[in-house]
This record gives sequence, structure tokens and C-alpha cells, in this order.
Amino acid sequence: MQIAMTQENANQQSALACDCHFHVFNANESATDARYVPAYTSTLDDWASAARPCGVTRGVIVQPSFLGTDNSRMLAAIAQQPHALRGVAVVAPEVTVPELQALHAGGVRGVRLNLSGVRDDESAMRDIPTQWWSALIEADLHLELHTDVGRVATLLPHVPRDIVVVLDHFAKPELISGNDATVSAVRARNALGGATYVTLGGAYRQSVPNASRCAEIAALWRDEVGIKRLLWGSDWPCTNHEHAANYVALFDALSAWLPDTGDRHVALSENANSIYWR
Repeated sequence: MQIAMTQENANQQSALACDCHFHVFNANESATDARYVPAYTSTLDDWASAARPCGVTRGVIVQPSFLGTDNSRMLAAIAQQPHALRGVAVVAPEVTVPELQALHAGGVRGVRLNLSGVRDDESAMRDIPTQWWSALIEADLHLELHTDVGRVATLLPHVPRDIVVVLDHFAKPELISGNDATVSAVRARNALGGATYVTLGGAYRQSVPNASRCAEIAALWRDEVGIKRLLWGSDWPCTNHEHAANYVALFDALSAWLPDTGDRHVALSENANSIYWR
């Protein structure tokens, strides 16, 4: 029997740490045109077993690109723990508002657009139908954008300002500087009222994947856009970078990126609440 959540329980829930980026999938399962096919299975129980010792009890399942628009496995996982899990789906250009609303009802709060490795990514972004953006707005879903290093500044202006944006993997700026084009684009969009978040995670996906550089990038984002715009994601189980799939190490890295305990609480809990549990 499901027990109604009291206000006290709701408050406790809102203080729980959240991993805003992990994946579930089966071995040898992928879309027809996938560039990557996993040779192993990653289940919700695998993630929970790794995350629980770190005190992470909530999570956002991000649909991996190699599964295409079949979000059924992600939705089934969310249904197992609907209060603790949310999702980010991949959808077709012709997706309808009712389809997006059904995803929202199933715990999905965002749609992912992976333009990493796309040769003409700006044309791909420009070709997205106007009704696709309108459907996201009507279904109250944000956009999660994954790009190559230095590409955010070119792509972000094509996203309607009414849509909340989450940028994967530190947003991949080229320079550790407030004058970097990526940082300037995000700062400008936030100043104009278009909420843009950055997920700290996937350090191994940076152009120079070393600990000191990632700490400097995190500090840059903290200074330039504020702690209220930062999230944390493990990227578990680190597809194509499985050597890094040590959850404790992935979680502990956040202490180097955000040394202040108050900042870490905001990034781990409060900010996740604002876009995934609202």
C-alpha cells in the first residue's frame, strides 16, 4: 500500500542528494543507426548500489543516445521509484504534445539533444521545427544539450528563451576565462531571463581531462553564473569511458569542484528540486 507523503517527508525528500545524469540499458541493445553498442548491462539496481554509500538516493535517468527514441526502459525504471527518480528522454522531430505530456506523466522532465560529433551541428539545430520547441514549452519540459568543446556559443542562441536549458559535462568551454565564448553565451542568456544550468560531471569528456582543470572550470561557472545554476551528474556507468566508473571517486570529485559544503548542498539537492521535482 502506498502511503501519502507528509509535509515532513516531503521536506526530507527535498534535501536528498541527487545524481542528475546516469544511464540504464541492456547489453547489445541499441537503435539501428547507433554509433555505439554496449557490451554490458547497466541496471537501476547497479546504479543504486553504487550511489547509496555516497548518500545519493535520488537520480535522473538520461536516455543514452544509442537507444534512440525508445524510452521504455527508462520509463520502466522510473516507475519502480517514482518519488526518487526522474528522466530525460530522446524524442523524434515530429513528436506531439500529447506524447510529451505522457512522458511528463511518467516522470520525464527534459528532452535530450545530442549534437556531439555532428559535423554541421548548427544546421541540425536550425532545422529543428518550430513546433518541436513549442511542444516542449507546452509539455513543460527543458532541453538537455550535449555538444562538442566550444560549440555552445553557436548553438545556444537557437533555443527559445522560454525553454530551460541544461548543458551536459561542464558545457565544455574552450578557455578557463569569463571571456570564453561558451561562458559569455550562458551568462548572457541567464541575464536575459533564459534559465541555463550546467551539469558538473563527465570530467573525462573534457578536451583536457585532468582534475585541476575541471576544478578550475567548476570555479569559473560558480563565479560567472552562480551556484543556483549548477547541478551534479555521475554519468554512470561512463559509457566509452568505463575505466572511470568508480562511483565513489566520481562523487568525491565534487568536493574538489565545489569545496564549500553549502555550495555542494545547493548543487546536489536544491537545484535538482527546481527543475526535476517542481
